[in-house]
Amino acid sequence: MLPYVAHDLRFERLVIGHVNLEKLTSGCRWAEGPAYFPAGRYLIWSDIPNNRMMRFDETDGSVSVFRAPSFNSNGNTTDRQGRLVSCEHFMRRVTRTEHDGSITVLADAFEGRRLNSPNDVVVKSDNSIWFSDPTYGIDSDYEGQQSPSEIGASNVYRIDGSSGVITRVVSDRVQPNGLAFSPDETRLYVADTGATHVRGLPPTIWSYQVKGQTVGEASLFATCPDGLYDGFRCDIHGNIWTSAGRSVFCYAPDGTHLGTVPIGEIVANVCFGGPRRNRLYICGQTSLYSIYLNTRAAV
Repeated sequence: MLPYVAHDLRFERLVIGHVNLEKLTSGCRWAEGPAYFPAGRYLIWSDIPNNRMMRFDETDGSVSVFRAPSFNSNGNTTDRQGRLVSCEHFMRRVTRTEHDGSITVLADAFEGRRLNSPNDVVVKSDNSIWFSDPTYGIDSDYEGQQSPSEIGASNVYRIDGSSGVITRVVSDRVQPNGLAFSPDETRLYVADTGATHVRGLPPTIWSYQVKGQTVGEASLFATCPDGLYDGFRCDIHGNIWTSAGRSVFCYAPDGTHLGTVPIGEIVANVCFGGPRRNRLYICGQTSLYSIYLNTRAAV
């Protein structure tokens, strides 16, 4: 039985028919935010309610705790210098782990008010850091600490790579969540999981034209037929590989749903790894999975 379902002939060129979906480890409460480190061939991801970050070693398959407590970290990525950038729910901040292990706070407030609970984060080629700031980490004590929003809205922000100045770039989403740039960085994709707070609101991904240090108006890219979109990444062809309910969906840049990889439990996020960056790591709710593809990471 094939580990995927092709909805478009283009998808068949992106997958390998004889590979298997691999379950690498389990035991998480809510696995999120995978980030791959090619120099060490390991993956870091968050287990938000368990207040820890985990590490999967690609060389021997071992799993260990990378950081605990993690301040209910959620989204993670690497910057252009190979450093870990993390979104922390409990501390309501974005941090960078330096090469010596020390922690630098990149953002914890906007215009004098504390952030909600930074969720997902991406780094652009100009070294700017873009992150989403919904309220999931302050909605309850399960993934952070229940608190009122000081900002009163959920936005996407940009941290300048040189000055560190924080600007608001997206303010028209209910609960902005997953983020990714197109390979040429002309588009910023933003998932809106506001259906968790507004009954009847469709789960969506939006596409914004990048205009220098900000973005233009949004256009609807995709609507999830079942469940929510959360985290996603682009491959070298500009296809989006996204969590979608209990599956991973692949969308072409034109918005066509090319194919589906069923996982069997709620999927939170994905990222590319492996020496050739052709191994898709998948954070299910309780487990870490992977599948090899016939495509690779955009960057």
